[in-house]
Amino acid sequence: MQDMPDIYNFRRLDQRIATSGQPTEAQLRALAAGGCRAVINLHTNDPRWALPIEAALLDDLGLAYHHVPVVFDAPKPEDFEAFAERLDLLADTPVLVHCVANYRVSCFMALYGERRLGWSRGRADAWIADVWAPDPVWTTYLRRMRLAEAGGKSS
Repeated sequence: MQDMPDIYNFRRLDQRIATSGQPTEAQLRALAAGGCRAVINLHTNDPRWALPIEAALLDDLGLAYHHVPVVFDAPKPEDFEAFAERLDLLADTPVLVHCVANYRVSCFMALYGERRLGWSRGRADAWIADVWAPDPVWTTYLRRMRLAEAGGKSS
């Protein structure tokens, strides 16, 4: 899959996974032409920021579309689990994971990195910091998710 630096907050994790804010129709077409084969959307599809035709467009382009709506100011543990399950299912598929600004995604990818890819906490935090400084909602969410993964033990 090719890099798409014109997509807001585009970041490449590796040859298979890229993350970003909301792509435009033209950007999704370019991603498909460049080898992307699936999209995971963590946005709630609020019409103020979403691409209303995204699901239909991706279907027309032959890309798998997975929508895991995460309410920005109220993320739940189940949201991350649904995301991780879908990303696991796409293990051999070039995929773009996006939301509106790559804020939700950066936090979910950091947790995924720690849980599935062997990342250190420092690497995960650096991944997030490259995109944004999480607000109190997301700082609390990350802390709770990490504590739950550690079995409730403080680290």
